[in-house]
Amino acid sequence: MMEYRCRYCNHLIGQIEDDLVTELDLGFHRLTPAERRDIIIDDGDGHTHVKVVCESCQEMLERNPDLLLLSRPFQ
Repeated sequence: MMEYRCRYCNHLIGQIEDDLVTELDLGFHRLTPAERRDIIIDDGDGHTHVKVVCESCQEMLERNPDLLLLSRPFQ
């Protein structure tokens, strides 16, 4: 199972439960090793967690770009 959550508010954005979907299908092969470490976490139980930004947090960051200077802008 693959789960997409917002990196800032932890909102569940979506899940992929189809084991036939590969990382190649999702474009993960295009990430640099550093991006991959920052975005994708394999929990060892066969689940992959992908950290992205939800629409609400994206809008908040666009309105307040200085928040990006903080390590935890919404907490």
